[in-house]
Amino acid sequence: MKAQGKVIKYGDNVDTDVIIPARYLNTSDPAELAKYCMEDLDKDFVKKVQKGDIMVAGKNFGCGSSREHAPISIKASGISCVIAETFARIFYRNAINIGLPILECPEAAKDIQDGDQISVDFDTGKIVNLTKNKEYTSAPFPEFMQEIMAADGLIGYIKKDLNK
Repeated sequence: MKAQGKVIKYGDNVDTDVIIPARYLNTSDPAELAKYCMEDLDKDFVKKVQKGDIMVAGKNFGCGSSREHAPISIKASGISCVIAETFARIFYRNAINIGLPILECPEAAKDIQDGDQISVDFDTGKIVNLTKNKEYTSAPFPEFMQEIMAADGLIGYIKKDLNK
């Protein structure tokens, strides 16, 4: 699996309340959630995000409540991958469960800037900043996690496994 796109960058401690504000939690429809993604942190996010873009952030991305709505809204907005220095553990697991690729790579998260074009190879963990011609290495996803993401999340993975 691979991703390539323009970077939209945020700082440290981006919590689930700014990823998808609580006032929009009356729905679980991904398309509806995407309309409000990042609204309280970046009012222009939904206007500027393009399918395939990559979100980059600092430490403790996805902290706060354990709502699955946060990674769902990011994925539904068109973001193909999130790279951060570190992730809150519950966000990390929720992202994998819904099929949103995420990578921890402190060096890349610090060096990559808003607007840079980057590519990510999930099989190898290689991140290439095409704008700066620099490479970074993250731990690649284990095979079973890649299968979950390729199946568009845990539910798709289980359905696929049951149909074998």
